[in-house]
Amino acid sequence: MKQDNTKITGFHAHIYFDTTSREEAARIREALSASFDVQLGRWHDLPIGPHPKAMYQVAFLPHQFDKVVPWLMLNREGLDILVHPETGDDVADHTDNALWLGDKLELDIQRLRR
Repeated sequence: MKQDNTKITGFHAHIYFDTTSREEAARIREALSASFDVQLGRWHDLPIGPHPKAMYQVAFLPHQFDKVVPWLMLNREGLDILVHPETGDDVADHTDNALWLGDKLELDIQRLRR
């Protein structure tokens, strides 16, 4: 069954890092801020929610997808990134509808079901 992509109200990119790659994550963050009109979330130095590693979130609008995601593909500096739509279905958005750049990390989906 086809789904209506007008349900997508925005996108999130979760940039994952650890203590050895925080500098790369900071460079990506600064470049995103300078290059695009995105909303940068807080740094989370410990796993939070369904996310298994430290990360920060980048929120952007549907019309920015074709600019932001290709930029992340080419400038992720080896970091793993989850890109997902915002449709109101957190579980599907983080699983079936998700796009991974780098390695696909195992999310704690049970946290989204609560």
